[in-house]
Amino acid sequence: MTKPQIISDINKKSLRIKSILKKKLNKVNYKNLNIVIGGDGFMLKTLKRNKFSSKYFYGINSGDYGFLMNKFSSKSIINNLNKANLITISPLEMKVINKQGSTKKYLAINEVSILRQSRQASSVLIKTGSNVIIKKLISDGVLVSTPAGSTAYNLSVRGPILSLNSKKLSIAPISPFRPRRWSGKIINDKLAVTIKNLNITKRPISAVADNIEVRNAKTIQVKINKKIKFKLLYDKNRGLQKKIKIEQLRKETS
Repeated sequence: MTKPQIISDINKKSLRIKSILKKKLNKVNYKNLNIVIGGDGFMLKTLKRNKFSSKYFYGINSGDYGFLMNKFSSKSIINNLNKANLITISPLEMKVINKQGSTKKYLAINEVSILRQSRQASSVLIKTGSNVIIKKLISDGVLVSTPAGSTAYNLSVRGPILSLNSKKLSIAPISPFRPRRWSGKIINDKLAVTIKNLNITKRPISAVADNIEVRNAKTIQVKINKKIKFKLLYDKNRGLQKKIKIEQLRKETS
Protein backbone atom coordinates (compact mmCIF):
# COMPACT_ATOMS: atom_id res chain seq x y z
CA MET A 1 0.00 0.00 0.00
CA THR A 2 1.31 3.45 -0.96
CA LYS A 3 0.12 6.30 1.21
CA PRO A 4 0.11 9.86 -0.15
CA GLN A 5 2.82 12.18 1.09
CA ILE A 6 1.31 15.03 3.11
CA ILE A 7 3.26 18.30 2.91
CA SER A 8 1.99 20.87 5.37
CA ASP A 9 2.55 24.47 6.34
CA ILE A 10 3.16 24.94 10.09
CA ASN A 11 0.16 27.10 11.02
CA LYS A 12 -2.47 25.65 13.36
CA LYS A 13 -5.13 25.19 10.68
CA SER A 14 -2.72 23.31 8.39
CA LEU A 15 -1.57 21.00 11.17
CA ARG A 16 -5.16 20.28 12.20
CA ILE A 17 -6.08 19.32 8.62
CA LYS A 18 -2.93 17.18 8.37
CA SER A 19 -3.92 15.30 11.53
CA ILE A 20 -7.42 14.61 10.14
CA LEU A 21 -6.02 13.44 6.81
CA LYS A 22 -3.59 10.98 8.40
CA LYS A 23 -6.54 9.21 10.00
CA LYS A 24 -8.80 9.44 6.94
CA LEU A 25 -6.21 8.21 4.45
CA ASN A 26 -4.55 5.60 6.66
CA LYS A 27 -5.96 2.66 4.70
CA VAL A 28 -6.28 4.24 1.27
CA ASN A 29 -3.82 3.57 -1.55
CA TYR A 30 -2.75 6.64 -3.54
CA LYS A 31 0.35 6.15 -5.62
CA ASN A 32 2.43 9.17 -6.70
CA LEU A 33 0.28 11.68 -4.81
CA ASN A 34 1.42 14.67 -2.77
CA ILE A 35 -1.19 16.49 -0.70
CA VAL A 36 -0.12 20.08 -0.02
CA ILE A 37 -1.77 21.94 2.87
CA GLY A 38 -1.31 25.71 3.02
CA GLY A 39 -1.93 28.82 0.95
CA ASP A 40 -0.96 29.72 -2.61
CA GLY A 41 2.53 30.84 -1.56
CA PHE A 42 3.21 27.53 0.17
CA MET A 43 1.99 25.63 -2.91
CA LEU A 44 4.30 27.66 -5.18
CA LYS A 45 7.30 26.90 -2.95
CA THR A 46 6.41 23.20 -2.78
CA LEU A 47 6.06 22.86 -6.55
CA LYS A 48 9.42 24.53 -7.15
CA ARG A 49 11.11 22.24 -4.64
CA ASN A 50 9.66 19.31 -6.59
CA LYS A 51 10.21 20.67 -10.09
CA PHE A 52 11.51 17.36 -11.44
CA SER A 53 8.92 15.20 -9.68
CA SER A 54 6.47 13.10 -11.69
CA LYS A 55 3.98 13.07 -8.80
CA TYR A 56 0.52 14.62 -8.69
CA PHE A 57 -0.18 17.56 -6.37
CA TYR A 58 -3.52 18.09 -4.63
CA GLY A 59 -3.64 21.37 -2.73
CA ILE A 60 -5.83 22.02 0.33
CA ASN A 61 -6.33 25.64 1.29
CA SER A 62 -5.56 26.72 4.85
CA GLY A 63 -4.64 30.28 3.92
CA ASP A 64 -6.70 33.21 2.69
CA TYR A 65 -7.72 33.15 -0.96
CA GLY A 66 -6.19 29.85 -2.06
CA PHE A 67 -6.68 30.24 -5.80
CA LEU A 68 -4.40 27.29 -6.58
CA MET A 69 -5.90 25.15 -3.83
CA ASN A 70 -8.98 23.04 -3.09
CA LYS A 71 -11.45 23.63 -0.27
CA PHE A 72 -11.06 21.10 2.54
CA SER A 73 -13.96 18.81 3.39
CA SER A 74 -13.37 16.04 5.92
CA LYS A 75 -16.48 14.17 4.74
CA SER A 76 -15.73 14.44 1.02
CA ILE A 77 -11.94 14.22 0.85
CA ILE A 78 -11.71 10.59 -0.35
CA ASN A 79 -14.45 11.08 -2.93
CA ASN A 80 -12.84 14.35 -4.07
CA LEU A 81 -9.45 12.68 -4.51
CA ASN A 82 -10.95 9.77 -6.46
CA LYS A 83 -12.79 12.08 -8.87
CA ALA A 84 -10.22 14.89 -9.12
CA ASN A 85 -9.45 16.41 -12.52
CA LEU A 86 -5.89 16.87 -13.77
CA ILE A 87 -4.45 20.21 -14.94
CA THR A 88 -0.87 20.36 -16.23
CA ILE A 89 1.01 23.67 -16.20
CA SER A 90 4.58 24.73 -17.04
CA PRO A 91 6.41 27.55 -15.24
CA LEU A 92 8.26 30.59 -16.51
CA GLU A 93 12.04 30.53 -16.34
CA MET A 94 13.62 33.86 -15.41
CA LYS A 95 17.27 34.45 -16.32
CA VAL A 96 18.75 37.66 -14.88
CA ILE A 97 22.11 39.30 -15.56
CA ASN A 98 22.82 41.94 -12.93
CA LYS A 99 25.03 45.03 -13.26
CA GLN A 100 28.02 43.08 -11.90
CA GLY A 101 27.62 40.58 -14.74
CA SER A 102 26.55 37.57 -12.67
CA THR A 103 23.66 35.40 -13.86
CA LYS A 104 20.79 34.00 -11.80
CA LYS A 105 18.00 31.62 -12.86
CA TYR A 106 14.68 31.02 -11.08
CA LEU A 107 11.27 29.57 -11.88
CA ALA A 108 7.97 31.47 -11.64
CA ILE A 109 4.60 29.75 -11.76
CA ASN A 110 2.51 32.94 -11.61
CA GLU A 111 4.59 35.81 -12.92
CA VAL A 112 7.92 37.54 -13.27
CA SER A 113 7.73 41.09 -11.88
CA ILE A 114 10.14 43.83 -12.95
CA LEU A 115 9.96 46.53 -10.28
CA ARG A 116 11.59 49.90 -9.71
CA GLN A 117 14.17 49.61 -6.94
CA SER A 118 14.27 53.24 -5.85
CA ARG A 119 12.12 56.39 -5.92
CA GLN A 120 12.95 56.70 -9.61
CA ALA A 121 10.60 55.06 -12.13
CA SER A 122 12.04 52.21 -14.18
CA SER A 123 13.02 52.75 -17.81
CA VAL A 124 13.08 49.56 -19.87
CA LEU A 125 13.06 48.20 -23.40
CA ILE A 126 10.92 45.11 -24.05
CA LYS A 127 11.36 42.77 -27.00
CA THR A 128 10.78 39.22 -28.22
CA GLY A 129 13.68 38.06 -30.35
CA SER A 130 14.47 40.94 -32.71
CA ASN A 131 10.91 42.30 -32.49
CA VAL A 132 10.76 45.35 -30.23
CA ILE A 133 7.46 45.47 -28.34
CA ILE A 134 8.14 48.83 -26.74
CA LYS A 135 11.30 50.88 -27.16
CA LYS A 136 11.08 52.78 -23.88
CA LEU A 137 8.60 52.16 -21.06
CA ILE A 138 8.83 54.45 -18.05
CA SER A 139 6.75 52.98 -15.23
CA ASP A 140 6.79 51.43 -11.78
CA GLY A 141 7.51 48.14 -13.53
CA VAL A 142 6.14 45.44 -15.80
CA LEU A 143 4.80 41.89 -15.36
CA VAL A 144 5.14 38.79 -17.52
CA SER A 145 2.38 36.40 -16.44
CA THR A 146 1.32 32.84 -17.20
CA PRO A 147 -2.37 31.93 -17.64
CA ALA A 148 -2.33 30.43 -14.13
CA GLY A 149 -0.93 33.70 -12.78
CA SER A 150 -3.06 36.03 -14.87
CA THR A 151 -5.67 36.31 -12.10
CA ALA A 152 -3.06 37.24 -9.48
CA TYR A 153 -0.84 40.36 -9.54
CA ASN A 154 -1.49 40.69 -13.29
CA LEU A 155 -5.21 41.22 -12.71
CA SER A 156 -4.52 43.86 -10.06
CA VAL A 157 -2.60 45.95 -12.61
CA ARG A 158 -5.46 45.57 -15.13
CA GLY A 159 -3.72 42.90 -17.20
CA PRO A 160 -5.80 40.42 -19.26
CA ILE A 161 -7.09 37.14 -17.82
CA LEU A 162 -5.81 34.26 -19.96
CA SER A 163 -7.45 30.88 -20.44
CA LEU A 164 -5.29 27.96 -19.28
CA ASN A 165 -5.24 26.48 -22.79
CA SER A 166 -4.62 29.81 -24.54
CA LYS A 167 -0.85 29.17 -25.02
CA LYS A 168 -0.31 32.86 -24.34
CA LEU A 169 1.61 35.08 -21.93
CA SER A 170 0.59 38.51 -20.69
CA ILE A 171 2.95 41.50 -20.61
CA ALA A 172 1.37 44.22 -18.45
CA PRO A 173 2.79 47.56 -17.28
CA ILE A 174 2.61 48.70 -13.66
CA SER A 175 1.52 52.37 -13.43
CA PRO A 176 2.86 53.40 -16.85
CA PHE A 177 4.06 57.03 -17.02
CA ARG A 178 5.32 57.10 -20.61
CA PRO A 179 3.56 56.13 -22.79
CA ARG A 180 0.60 56.63 -20.43
CA ARG A 181 -1.90 54.67 -22.48
CA TRP A 182 0.22 51.60 -23.19
CA SER A 183 -1.89 48.72 -21.90
CA GLY A 184 0.56 45.88 -22.53
CA LYS A 185 0.57 42.98 -24.95
CA ILE A 186 -0.48 39.32 -25.18
CA ILE A 187 2.14 37.10 -26.85
CA ASN A 188 2.55 33.48 -27.90
CA ASP A 189 4.09 31.38 -25.12
CA LYS A 190 6.70 30.03 -27.53
CA LEU A 191 8.40 33.42 -27.49
CA ALA A 192 11.10 34.53 -25.06
CA VAL A 193 10.71 38.02 -23.61
CA THR A 194 13.80 40.18 -23.05
CA ILE A 195 13.61 43.21 -20.77
CA LYS A 196 16.58 45.57 -20.72
CA ASN A 197 17.22 48.29 -18.15
CA LEU A 198 17.96 51.47 -20.09
CA ASN A 199 19.46 53.35 -17.14
CA ILE A 200 21.11 51.02 -14.65
CA THR A 201 22.77 53.74 -12.54
CA LYS A 202 19.92 56.21 -12.10
CA ARG A 203 16.96 53.81 -12.38
CA PRO A 204 17.83 50.45 -10.76
CA ILE A 205 15.29 47.63 -11.04
CA SER A 206 14.59 44.30 -9.35
CA ALA A 207 13.43 41.12 -11.09
CA VAL A 208 11.14 38.89 -9.02
CA ALA A 209 10.17 35.30 -9.88
CA ASP A 210 6.93 34.89 -7.89
CA ASN A 211 8.59 35.81 -4.57
CA ILE A 212 12.33 35.44 -5.25
CA GLU A 213 14.06 38.76 -5.91
CA VAL A 214 17.22 39.59 -7.86
CA ARG A 215 18.30 43.21 -7.38
CA ASN A 216 20.17 45.55 -9.75
CA ALA A 217 19.01 43.69 -12.83
CA LYS A 218 20.56 44.68 -16.14
CA THR A 219 18.91 42.24 -18.55
CA ILE A 220 16.07 39.82 -17.87
CA GLN A 221 14.95 36.99 -20.15
CA VAL A 222 11.63 35.28 -19.47
CA LYS A 223 10.33 32.18 -21.24
CA ILE A 224 8.15 29.14 -20.59
CA ASN A 225 10.11 26.06 -19.54
CA LYS A 226 8.08 23.30 -21.16
CA LYS A 227 10.44 20.60 -19.93
CA ILE A 228 8.91 21.08 -16.48
CA LYS A 229 5.28 20.07 -16.08
CA PHE A 230 3.42 20.32 -12.80
CA LYS A 231 0.47 17.93 -12.44
CA LEU A 232 -2.21 19.62 -10.33
CA LEU A 233 -5.40 17.93 -9.17
CA TYR A 234 -8.67 19.79 -8.60
CA ASP A 235 -12.06 18.82 -7.24
CA LYS A 236 -14.69 18.10 -9.85
CA ASN A 237 -16.52 21.30 -10.91
CA ARG A 238 -14.05 23.43 -8.93
CA GLY A 239 -11.03 23.29 -11.21
CA LEU A 240 -8.50 25.99 -12.00
CA GLN A 241 -10.04 26.59 -15.42
CA LYS A 242 -13.44 27.26 -13.84
CA LYS A 243 -11.90 29.63 -11.29
CA ILE A 244 -10.28 31.59 -14.11
CA LYS A 245 -13.59 31.83 -15.99
CA ILE A 246 -15.30 33.12 -12.84
CA GLU A 247 -12.64 35.83 -12.52
CA GLN A 248 -13.14 36.74 -16.21
CA LEU A 249 -16.87 37.20 -15.60
CA ARG A 250 -16.21 39.32 -12.52
CA LYS A 251 -13.84 41.52 -14.52
CA GLU A 252 -16.34 41.96 -17.37
CA THR A 253 -19.18 42.93 -15.02
CA SER A 254 -17.18 45.11 -12.61
